[in-house]
Amino acid sequence: MSELRKANIPGIPYFITMPIVGWIDLFTRKAICEIIVKNLTYCQSHRGLDIFAYVIMPSHIHMIARILEGNLNELIRDFKSVGAKEIIYFIKSDRRESRKDWLLASLSIFASAYKQNKNYMLWQKTNYPISVEDNFLFDQKKKYILYNPVKAGIVLNPEDYYYSSANPFSPIKVCEA
Repeated sequence: MSELRKANIPGIPYFITMPIVGWIDLFTRKAICEIIVKNLTYCQSHRGLDIFAYVIMPSHIHMIARILEGNLNELIRDFKSVGAKEIIYFIKSDRRESRKDWLLASLSIFASAYKQNKNYMLWQKTNYPISVEDNFLFDQKKKYILYNPVKAGIVLNPEDYYYSSANPFSPIKVCEA
């Protein structure tokens, strides 16, 4: 990630986008989304991650997040690393995954472009962090996150999308701004 595009100031909320390589629709299976939920929840309870808004879209994750101590970039790096290993293991081992061969071949092709990826690459390298200290920008990005499934034509109302902080039954609890 470029040194100019890092989220490394503790206490500052950042709008972050974590896309899958090639914008592959990977988060279409509940089991894979639950891996993301489990890992984000772990980061909240054990790594000090505050999430103000989030959505898990089919090919990417948006969130507004911060940490009060430490480095948000390092936390996101670790989250992506652990999640990638778990998701790849799931793809390999789940007999019901009809796209297994295609997914693994695609993730392998992306990995071949980077030396640090041995066999598979799941996430794009950057998180596109944007500081949202300003209330106007914070509210603008939060609305963008919550309406992302509506704009994509997945649901009619933001609160109908389960893997979103707009949903009152969302599996990830968010902080008040």
